[in-house]
Amino acid sequence: MTSSSDRSLAVDVQGSKTYEVRTYGCQMNVHDSERLSGLLEEAGYVRAPEGSDGDADVVVFNTCAVRENADNKLYGNLGHLAPKKARRPGMQIAVGGCLAQKDRDTIVKKAPWVDVVFGTHNIGKLPVLLERARVQEEAQVEIAESLEAFPSTLPTRRESAYAAWVSISVGCNNTCTFCIVPALRGKEKDRRPGDILAEVEALVAEGVSEITLLGQNVNAYGSDIGDREAFSKLLRACGRIDGLERVRFTSPHPRDFTDDVIAAMAETPNVMPQLHMPLQSGSDTVLKAMRRSYRQERYLGIIEKVRTAIPHAAISTDIIVGFPGETEEDFEQTLHVVREARFAQAFTFQYSKRPGTPAATMENQIPKKVVQERYERLVALQEKISWEENKKQVGRTLELMVAEGEGRKDDTTHRLSGRAPDNRLVHFTKPEQQVRPGDVVTVEITYAAPHHLLAEGAVLDVRRTRAGDAWEKRNAAEAAKPAGVMLGLPKVGVPEPLPVVTGGCAVD
Repeated sequence: MTSSSDRSLAVDVQGSKTYEVRTYGCQMNVHDSERLSGLLEEAGYVRAPEGSDGDADVVVFNTCAVRENADNKLYGNLGHLAPKKARRPGMQIAVGGCLAQKDRDTIVKKAPWVDVVFGTHNIGKLPVLLERARVQEEAQVEIAESLEAFPSTLPTRRESAYAAWVSISVGCNNTCTFCIVPALRGKEKDRRPGDILAEVEALVAEGVSEITLLGQNVNAYGSDIGDREAFSKLLRACGRIDGLERVRFTSPHPRDFTDDVIAAMAETPNVMPQLHMPLQSGSDTVLKAMRRSYRQERYLGIIEKVRTAIPHAAISTDIIVGFPGETEEDFEQTLHVVREARFAQAFTFQYSKRPGTPAATMENQIPKKVVQERYERLVALQEKISWEENKKQVGRTLELMVAEGEGRKDDTTHRLSGRAPDNRLVHFTKPEQQVRPGDVVTVEITYAAPHHLLAEGAVLDVRRTRAGDAWEKRNAAEAAKPAGVMLGLPKVGVPEPLPVVTGGCAVD
């Protein structure tokens, strides 16, 4: 039943209303954007065509505050939309995410044509805030200080029919001096294991065959519910779900990476031999200044244990170059860890000030020229190692989950692309029989490049899967949709209540 207050905010519009969500930042934001899309579609909006570039009735910016120039990028994009909005009566612009949580009223002051500003804790309010802004004809700024509803309790429009994110926690209890995420996402809040597993089972029933467990500090899961082995237990429980073929997680923190987690990874067949383990720096001095609670020896010890238990594991990492006070000797320690760990891939970043973080005001900020030179040396070393590690895959027979949109040149090369169990990207020869995203193919690796592998021979086997069926069904449904969807009476606020859960930018 719709309340009288809800009816006063309801819309009765002939024709279709479109939306566009622009996402910046980490996996948490990507997952939140799926929820924002789901909320808007439940309210009757339809997704704007690809390449609409702001030509939509509602444009939502899901922002990130990690980089120094994040606000400049946002205001530049908002400025680009201002004349479009002036020419399009009824168009609305909403800004959410970490930058909105941080800047609040500043956004509307700098860009008064923005209609809605919402934070990281109340994404479920987007439809009602849009409607309130329309009815009252003034900007609505609503920033919650604590989580109102766990993101996974909200409706969703998943980008993939065969793979899905599953949030197990939000927030972070760490105090890294370069990171503003804990201040914007709050303290860690864990979901109950039963709620997580129920969501995974529901996704598998829909045809999903791969899930990624998601959290700002994913392997700290359990600290909020008082069980230090909760994460390893969760991995093992996922291993007992029939039809779930692949389990991944991101991003763990070395501080919380315990032996029981390594054992669970090694002993649970559907937990993939892949680990993303942020390093940030190889220097103990810099790690201390970053307020990272591990040191080089501890980090390399974890890598060694993982490699012993899971010999074919592909390990990736995050590294920051040029943190305040970093000396040449400190940087050499980072290069030493890269040589020892032999990462399959590294996401490397030049340090940039995050406004509001302790590191932004530290002395001995490193000159840009020095940071650039170190960064180039690190990238060159990692490229060499990535290529060498990929060459070890030549001759191996691998099962790939066929992916959608991963190979930019697939059409011209007559290839398809897929992900190996260790998450390496493989381009393979297109077989004669139909292969759908979500299906599984068996191939032999014939060539290695630094960032991908090739299987140039004939596909050895094709296994049609429920995930491929789900992709095919979804595409057929999308093709059958009418050109427009009538916007009747949208639900206002969050969807029908689900069971209460007690309880990231995986910048770990």
